[in-house]
Amino acid sequence: MNAGILGIGRYVPENVVTNFDLEKRMDTSDEWIRTRTGIQERRIASDDIGTSDMGYFAAIKALEDAEISAQDIDLILVATVTPDHSFPSVACMVQDKLGAKNAAAMDVSAACAGFMYGMITAKQFIESGAYKHVLVIGTEKLSKITDWNDRSTAVLFGDGAGAVVMGPVSEGRGILSFELGADGSGGKHLYQEEYIVMNGREVFKFAVRQMGESALNVIEKAGLTKEDVDFLVPHQANIRIMEASRQRLELPVEKMSSTIAKYGNTSSASIPISLVEEIEAGKIQDDDIIVMVGFGGGLTWGAICLKWGK
Repeated sequence: MNAGILGIGRYVPENVVTNFDLEKRMDTSDEWIRTRTGIQERRIASDDIGTSDMGYFAAIKALEDAEISAQDIDLILVATVTPDHSFPSVACMVQDKLGAKNAAAMDVSAACAGFMYGMITAKQFIESGAYKHVLVIGTEKLSKITDWNDRSTAVLFGDGAGAVVMGPVSEGRGILSFELGADGSGGKHLYQEEYIVMNGREVFKFAVRQMGESALNVIEKAGLTKEDVDFLVPHQANIRIMEASRQRLELPVEKMSSTIAKYGNTSSASIPISLVEEIEAGKIQDDDIIVMVGFGGGLTWGAICLKWGK
């Protein structure tokens, strides 16, 4: 039994904050932000929209796309570092909002790699036969842990959510291979006190190396070559990091998802938001080979190679 994606959905807040808006708040410029990060704008959730609300909105769309009801979900996994509360978990809050009364629920904390950790955890439950349908959500309200006076981090982050319904798919499709990893000794380079604290230089070096290596590793584990890859969906952290990964795979520009200009870094939500965008744009078709790869605080990383389709 192969585990794959049966339905997808996303939610981004309506409020757009451009680089020009940030120019008015801090010593920065549109040109400085764009050339170093690739970001032009980001979405910021209003005070009355919580992390669980955004996850719920994305989940509704994923359930509709999968053509199943909330009662058909056996497990809800939510990847987030910005929960509404320490407890109950965001997953439990989403379960209640959805009315998914048959689902177990828990949060996954692996920062920007969280969605990869969630999908790979879901794969184990599905392929073991323990559960049939698992809802995996990446949802973040990073605006609430961003220091808007720190120009080195404030320009990077945005809010949003993405979700997938995972379940059994036809033979040869679904997740073909994966990699998860962590290096706790690097935790000092990216962490939260009251706000996000980041050693940009060290995180950049780690990410450029690890994203490329992990992507190549899952391709090899799947028994494929770089030439077999149809599309790359990297974590949307920084356009230079993303470009380094693309170049390691020797992919043309049009075969890499790039939503960072519109949404910034949405942490665990960035890969599912990007995946939905590319599916809706018709850039990913049935039987395409997709590589998804992310990294985050911890330091953590994760990658998946999958063949698209049910």
